[in-house]
Amino acid sequence: MNGRSRARIPCETHKDAALPLTGPNLSESSRPRGKGRPRTVEIAAPSLVELLNLVRTGAANTRQELERQSEFGRAVVADRLTMLGDLGLVDESELGTATGGRAPRLVRFAARRAAILLATLDQTAIGVGVADLSGKLLTEHHEAADLTAPPAELAECLTALFRWSMERHAPQGSIWGISLSVPGAVQGATEGDFLTATPPVLPAWEGFPLVETLTRDFGVPVWMRSSVETMTMGELHAGAGIGTRSMLFLKVGRRIGAGIVCDGQLYRGAHGAAGLIGSLPVTSGGRSGPLDALAGLDMIQSEGLAAAQDGRSPMLADIQRRGGEITAIEVSQAAQTGDPASVAILTESGHLIGQVVATLANALNPELIVLSGSIVQTNDILLAALREAVYGASHPFVTRDLRIIRSQMGSSAGLVGAARVASEQLFAPAFLKEWVMQGSPLSYPAFTALQDRLSQTASPPPPPRARNGQELPR
Repeated sequence: MNGRSRARIPCETHKDAALPLTGPNLSESSRPRGKGRPRTVEIAAPSLVELLNLVRTGAANTRQELERQSEFGRAVVADRLTMLGDLGLVDESELGTATGGRAPRLVRFAARRAAILLATLDQTAIGVGVADLSGKLLTEHHEAADLTAPPAELAECLTALFRWSMERHAPQGSIWGISLSVPGAVQGATEGDFLTATPPVLPAWEGFPLVETLTRDFGVPVWMRSSVETMTMGELHAGAGIGTRSMLFLKVGRRIGAGIVCDGQLYRGAHGAAGLIGSLPVTSGGRSGPLDALAGLDMIQSEGLAAAQDGRSPMLADIQRRGGEITAIEVSQAAQTGDPASVAILTESGHLIGQVVATLANALNPELIVLSGSIVQTNDILLAALREAVYGASHPFVTRDLRIIRSQMGSSAGLVGAARVASEQLFAPAFLKEWVMQGSPLSYPAFTALQDRLSQTASPPPPPRARNGQELPR
């Protein structure tokens, strides 16, 4: 991945620097339309939307293909492409391959017309990135963070990391949106809708206007999805799921969630809550409770601590005796080296998760099941136990060609998925129709109204300047 970064860059350095953005101005004025062309949204916008999305999705890349796919006449296609070119949304400077006559001029989506800022907020880390309008990740950075910290501090850190990312990879155009990936489920919204207020996704952030702050500071719309959904989107479009029509994505952590892909599309459910399998009841060793409690990282940690204290695991007991902390990672590492108690803990977790996944597999018949999470990425035992449970409890037709693998994308999946979310929302037909004639979503009437409302509210005080004029690392 180009521009990948994992070096630790302290948030306090970023938030103190308060550097201005070096890219083009974040606000854009609408562009004038040519003489003699349709001047109303009702006449021109629908054809512009259809042609632009045909080009953007790769369904057509020459004028002849656009005429066939859209069934618009040659004159209409020519005029609309000229308009889209004037707006900077398509490019026709490249020639294709000749097939017996003149080489056709290729129509390309201008993905670098603007950029999207991305962020993944996890319990122990923040990831930030910049993507182009096609959803291609241009740069990324990850660093440790604590989501239980005061939300104002985390918001300042996130804002500073965004600014630093833009300094590091200044976009050719302006910023058109911010896409966030968060731990909790995000209630569904209609196609293209951006957030006008912060949804209740994190208990520690209740009452803090994160979305409003980012919208006011950067002057762009904000979208938000759960981490499971964005990771599913990332895996579908850039990982093992490329070309897959039916897929299950599992994130195994303190909470256990599933992303569901049906007919090549992410299924969100009625309110964006599809895949909350961690709340399903399971039974283990005479105990009953939700899957999160009986198979998640908290269970692995608590069972590992118990094994260290009662002598069932000499390896974990030795870690504790030397003053080390017993976490799920220590249990996983002990299991990999053959510690019987740790192997039993991870095997039980894998079996319980596999029982739930088998039910989903029988209902959905996926081509592929992808697992992610720190334990799954570093340990074969839980994955093997899950496979055993799924293959043992599923119909033969379901498992005949089923693949169950671990993700190879790691922390990049959430950023890639967040980029896809923003790209799809920006160019959703209903949303695109409202701004395409102006050439920028920042001119969308509902968004300008939101900006006016936010500008009338009190802005938070700016972060203090760095001591001794300290600048961001480059």
